Amino acid sequence: MNADLAAQQQALLNALLAWPADDAMKEVAAFAHPPSARGLKAYQANGHALAERAMQAAYPVLTQLLGEESMGALARAFWHAYPPVRGDVAQWGGGLADFVQASEQLADEPYLADVARVEWALHQAACAADAALDGTSFALLTRHDARALQLRLVPGCSLVESPWPVVSIITAHQNAGSTPDLEEAGRRLRAGLAECAVVWRQGLRPQVALCSPAEAAFVRAVLAGASLSSALECAGDLAFNLWLPAAVQSGLVVGVAHMKGFLCPEPS
Repeated sequence: MNADLAAQQQALLNALLAWPADDAMKEVAAFAHPPSARGLKAYQANGHALAERAMQAAYPVLTQLLGEESMGALARAFWHAYPPVRGDVAQWGGGLADFVQASEQLADEPYLADVARVEWALHQAACAADAALDGTSFALLTRHDARALQLRLVPGCSLVESPWPVVSIITAHQNAGSTPDLEEAGRRLRAGLAECAVVWRQGLRPQVALCSPAEAAFVRAVLAGASLSSALECAGDLAFNLWLPAAVQSGLVVGVAHMKGFLCPEPS
């Protein structure tokens, strides 16, 4: 590739991502031919449309809360501030929550950033690796010390702890007739109710659920690689014997494994 062509390509890339549009034209002025302005506008319009579709797919509840027009403007601004660095645009957008949190225009709606965090966690869970339930591994719980064991959570599992009722807000907007409904979610928001979301994938469907402080502490410890014994110590009053069957049934827990580096003696 000669130097002139490389410079033209770099100028075009800079122009596509420049904002506002007047700055874009300055980038290509030195290389422009008469049709260049129209072509650049077409490329930018296509990039903006792609950004809007990607953001609306990854953040459907945030789109409902902001409205499609405002979400489109947010997507375009984010596109120029943090352009994609990978070929798969579906994996672009993970920094939107921080972008929203830093926005002066959205400062009066501080809960929106955490809604975006939960929605991105759901988006990531949808793309996580598959993991089959290892039912036989649960026999380890009866044969080995809890210090030597770890629970295996489904890939893509994550926690989002928020001072806002993010689970209520997302659930109410995702499912018509759900509990809580929009009215109750609004009441919890006005009351400043804090909620912790646990996110995972059940089969092909990403899930979000409210978890108690004890459950959040337990899952956080497991995600950090703690032994079952250490995780239970973090969990306080978690009723593990009741929690585990429900977690297995929901697909959150897929098995039990030996702690790496921990030699498990065979039971006598």
